[in-house]
Amino acid sequence: MTSFIRQWTLRLISIALTALYGAYRAHPAVWRLMARNYRPWMSRFARLHAWMTCQFAALDVPAYQRHLAARGWRFRWFRLDSYPATDKEGYVRAYPEHERCWKGEVEIAGSVVDESSGSSGTPYNWVRSKRELDTVHRNVAGYTTLVFPSRRLFVVNAYSMGAWATGTNTGIAMARIATVKNTGPDLEKIVDTLRHFGPRYDYLVTAYPPFLKHLRDRLAGEQWFTEGGYRLAGMVGGEGMTEALRDYVGDVFGKVRSGYGASDLTIGMGGETTFTVWLRRLMRDDPEARAALLGEDERRLPMVFQYNPLETYLETTARGELLCTINSTAVMAPKLRYNIGDEAALLDFPQVWEILTDLAATRPGLLVAAERAALRERMRLPLLFLYGRADSTVSYMGANIYPQDVEYGLYAGNPHAEHIEGFCLGLQDGLDARPVVHVQLRANADADAAADPAAGTVVDRDALAAVCRAGVLRHLATASRDFAQSLTEDDSAGELAVEIHAYGTGPFAGHHKIKNTYLVRHGKAA
Repeated sequence: MTSFIRQWTLRLISIALTALYGAYRAHPAVWRLMARNYRPWMSRFARLHAWMTCQFAALDVPAYQRHLAARGWRFRWFRLDSYPATDKEGYVRAYPEHERCWKGEVEIAGSVVDESSGSSGTPYNWVRSKRELDTVHRNVAGYTTLVFPSRRLFVVNAYSMGAWATGTNTGIAMARIATVKNTGPDLEKIVDTLRHFGPRYDYLVTAYPPFLKHLRDRLAGEQWFTEGGYRLAGMVGGEGMTEALRDYVGDVFGKVRSGYGASDLTIGMGGETTFTVWLRRLMRDDPEARAALLGEDERRLPMVFQYNPLETYLETTARGELLCTINSTAVMAPKLRYNIGDEAALLDFPQVWEILTDLAATRPGLLVAAERAALRERMRLPLLFLYGRADSTVSYMGANIYPQDVEYGLYAGNPHAEHIEGFCLGLQDGLDARPVVHVQLRANADADAAADPAAGTVVDRDALAAVCRAGVLRHLATASRDFAQSLTEDDSAGELAVEIHAYGTGPFAGHHKIKNTYLVRHGKAA
């Protein structure tokens, strides 16, 4: 009888919450209003909703019931941490798709199947209901109108248009607020689009970060573009972006902001704002500020996003791993304290402001700069400090090398950066396995300095490798205390290998994904 009363009490509360959320999600303007007036007490409400979502899944999702039973779970009122975490290996792969859905059923009409890119080694299918996708599209539209305000917005969607979640969903979401052309990652098609429609629009290019670099390199030398008064911005996602890359493309793209999402969960979980970019650059330039925000021992520079706990409630484990619960019963296969494998830290907006206020005591003008950045979008949402995937690293001299560390070194102050198509990390064969940075040249660049200049741009392999090696070592010395220490103790620590490859050769042979992969497995980027 007690269990019956408990179930119906929860269901009645769920009906009320669903009605409330229905009004809140009605229009992007409502989303903007909430983002600008968010307060910490709302996070307690979001945590309660996350607990209720887990509890409903315990009642109505067959796979989750088995998942809980296998771990000896017992009901606890309002204890979100009483529910064991889920992940891809122990939950998604362990149970069939339909068993991970409400009532053990896949909704047929209106559902869409997205596919992950397979960057972790195995592509996965993710089924999403029409109601779920409607919510995603509203959230993305709300964020975009806040960060890229314009009455003449023209979105060029350069994400892949295949089964991947980001491309198709971005196109649909943007059509709510802008004119959209879904070009996919086709440089010449985008160039033709810009020339055809002319400079009368505010263009927003949505793409993976490496593609934004390729587009910048394609446009930078075009007279019709540089003298035409075009206004371009970029919204990127799918992988991390460094400030070095943002600086590099800044002569073409007046503003570039990154979004955080995952095929496992949803797109649009978090987004950069003027304030978060300012904060990240502060941490880059001021080690004391980074220590105050992230801890004395943290030398890495994370990406910084603002996120909405009412939609995606985030937690971190004792190991700093991010857990996400999507607060909506519209999610056909609910995501419940899901561990995607990202390392992160979380702070409320008032907490960050208090730290900045303390720092301002010895830094005149700091708060004025912070207020100027925060006033641009006026968002008071909590902040997510994202370090990225722990499984995307290569260990070297006791330190973990992240792809973002390498990207900083390759692009920051590199006069040859325009010739780089991409890169990946690997280990050299031999008794002393050392990391190697594989650099792929652009298709029109020739790695052979003796080649016919008419065949393309001649690139000096040795000069490019030397600049790349120096840049990566320089950044690693500032980003990793362990690596910096190893340089003082062992001269060989600086013997980082950089190998230059012509386009489509070496570990890049047969790799045609627009979304880069950064680790070499069995001789290929995978």
